[in-house]
Amino acid sequence: MRPAQSVLIVEDSYLLLEIIASLCETHGIRVIEASTGEAALTLLRLRGGEIDWLFTDIHLPGLIDGWTVAHAFRAIHADRPVVYTSTEANRRNGVSGSLFLRKPFQVQEVNRLVRTMVEGPGARDATLRAAC
Repeated sequence: MRPAQSVLIVEDSYLLLEIIASLCETHGIRVIEASTGEAALTLLRLRGGEIDWLFTDIHLPGLIDGWTVAHAFRAIHADRPVVYTSTEANRRNGVSGSLFLRKPFQVQEVNRLVRTMVEGPGARDATLRAAC
């Protein structure tokens, strides 16, 4: 049996963080949560090897934004998925091969994305091709 995936969710809106975490847990994904970029970088230093994919808001309180968190994650895991979320459509600072979910999003969109992550690399690659 394959071990459960884990995701680092970085979101400063408590309500959104809880919704996304709940959807991930429903699909058997272990959730690690952070509400600031600084907290996310600390978690990456301490638990980075445990994290299979990253779901991060771009605009976070403090000095560290989601772009920086994603680059730090990719420094540890060059080939693992990154999902950005924001109210803006600007993707210029993103890591290659990432997905972007524009806020406000529907719960069904997040649920579909989480299912894609659970299904594995083939499904993720198809989603990336469709998103480009």
